[in-house]
Amino acid sequence: MTHPSESELTAATAQLNKLRTSLHSVLFGQEKLIDLVLTCVLSRGHVLLEGLPGLGKTELVKGLAKALSLDTRRVQFTPDLLPGDITGNPVLQEKDGTREFVFQKGPIFCNLLLADEINRASPKTQSALLEAMQERRVTVVGITRELPDPFFVLATQNPIELEGTYPLPEAQLDRFLFKLDVHRPNVTTLEKIVNDRELGIEPTVEAALTPDDLRELIALARRIYLPPVVTSYIARLVDATHAGRSEAAKSLRIGASPRAAIGLAAAAKSRAVLAGRVNASYEDVRDVAIPVLAHRVLLDYDARLAGKTTTHVITDLLQEVTANADATPAPLTEAAQ
Repeated sequence: MTHPSESELTAATAQLNKLRTSLHSVLFGQEKLIDLVLTCVLSRGHVLLEGLPGLGKTELVKGLAKALSLDTRRVQFTPDLLPGDITGNPVLQEKDGTREFVFQKGPIFCNLLLADEINRASPKTQSALLEAMQERRVTVVGITRELPDPFFVLATQNPIELEGTYPLPEAQLDRFLFKLDVHRPNVTTLEKIVNDRELGIEPTVEAALTPDDLRELIALARRIYLPPVVTSYIARLVDATHAGRSEAAKSLRIGASPRAAIGLAAAAKSRAVLAGRVNASYEDVRDVAIPVLAHRVLLDYDARLAGKTTTHVITDLLQEVTANADATPAPLTEAAQ
């Protein structure tokens, strides 16, 4: 595989800066969040956004779709939503005097599916996304159909509402490359929101890239060089999430899967593209470790009782696992924290 040239990375940086500018006009004061979403998109990953109502989760996804000129569908997940409402169903139609079943595609046949309040749907309905998110295809009545390329699921959920919600099963959480917490803005950002936003009026978003541009950027990210020491660090970091492999793992009941290691590598490469570098680094892995790993591990009972979170455990793990046996752990960067 040929690694990207400096000129290719310079052109990619210009495109990504244009995309950043478009998204910054949608969500004020969330630069780190936007960079992480772009990192996930460049990795062909799915994103789960968690935060209180009104913080702009849905607006960010809609703005991303407009900035990338992607075919987008929004599904409002509710307890009465059925799998066929997402994937589509065979419908009996009459043609030339005979009746036959014709498949009517559901909203999942798009480039970007906004799964709004995903944890409000039943586990049966949530399972309709499993094949689509992993293999980018759906099977209905024994017939498999490919989804458009690229295909992303960007889902939102509210962390405080419990009534009428169903926690996402581990198998589905594992299919989200990133789980990102959307935090409330500070006072300065709130002032800007009050001055620049009107109730009920969506912000105007200019198209920054075409779907073809996005495909080229995704292909570029795959060509980023992953040094052996970084590969080793990723493997040891994921291994350290399992019982008996590290001090931090004593708080965990279940560690991360091999899919997490693959996701860490892809995200580190995409992070390098955003920084305009030809190779992924130790710091790139650390910067994306919490979004990639925190939702893929499970705390044991004692850790939950003590008030620990998976974010705390992964943070401890990043301090414990070094790039090589003789290295001293580097301080966490702002993005990793």
